[in-house]
Amino acid sequence: MNQSKYIFAAIVTFLLWGFFSFGLRPIATYPPLDILFFRLYISVLFLVTINVCFRQNKIKKDWKLFSSLEKKKKKRLISLVIGGSLILMTNWLSYIIVMNNISVQAASLSYLVCPIITTLLSFILLHDHLTKVKWIAIIISFIACIILSIGHFVDLMYSLIVATSFALYIIIQRSLNMFDSFNLLMTQLFVVSLIMLPFAFVFLGEIPTETIFYQCILMIVILFTIIPMFLNNFALKGIDSSTVGILIYLNPITNFLLAIFYYHEKVSFLQSIGYLLIFLAIIVFNSKTILKLCRAKK
Repeated sequence: MNQSKYIFAAIVTFLLWGFFSFGLRPIATYPPLDILFFRLYISVLFLVTINVCFRQNKIKKDWKLFSSLEKKKKKRLISLVIGGSLILMTNWLSYIIVMNNISVQAASLSYLVCPIITTLLSFILLHDHLTKVKWIAIIISFIACIILSIGHFVDLMYSLIVATSFALYIIIQRSLNMFDSFNLLMTQLFVVSLIMLPFAFVFLGEIPTETIFYQCILMIVILFTIIPMFLNNFALKGIDSSTVGILIYLNPITNFLLAIFYYHEKVSFLQSIGYLLIFLAIIVFNSKTILKLCRAKK
């Protein structure tokens, strides 16, 4: 099978996410909760419209599958959907705070360490087996985080909240992978939009009147949420998870390069050492996959 179109879709997906700052930074003066509420409810509007108009067969198929399950399993899946949706909102809100109120570097760090944190949480929660190489990568990452925390402890904590929340979301998604991922996202966002509706009425500030706010929200919803979701679903049909595991780093690396060369954020000597150790940990963590891909090209 020719994988080029699937690999291209994956590359575009992760590069798009790498430019997420272009949607968030221009509205950094707005409260994070306002940005979250508008992103959530406009995303729900778009996703429900797309699914109802163009993906009814997928909805019916998933509903039929859910209806066929025994009562105990239905309750468990409902709990996972609700839990996953709340964790996703934690991730969205913390990422907005990190990107707009801390630094683009900190946002980049979140997704550099996220695959490693996901593996560690899978070991703790699901008792997945960890190889010695994975443990070495985890130890290197831990040392890097200690170095990065010097003088920037709060920044690091926010980064780890983003990374840990997304790692937990990924783990929950594994238990829900029997369903169409686009339908699943729509359901989770719809559920959490109902849960958060009372909070939106209480905490939402004045309705923004500036055009730039709505332009950025639409950019976030369409360019950084819906389109990447479609492309990611398509890519996963034609390439294995190990290839995706390598390509996913295009997102934080792009973000990191933008932080340094576009937003001109400063990097201290200690931070440089910390980031170098993070990149070393990533190479060690993915060494088996890298060697496999290199051999496949020969």
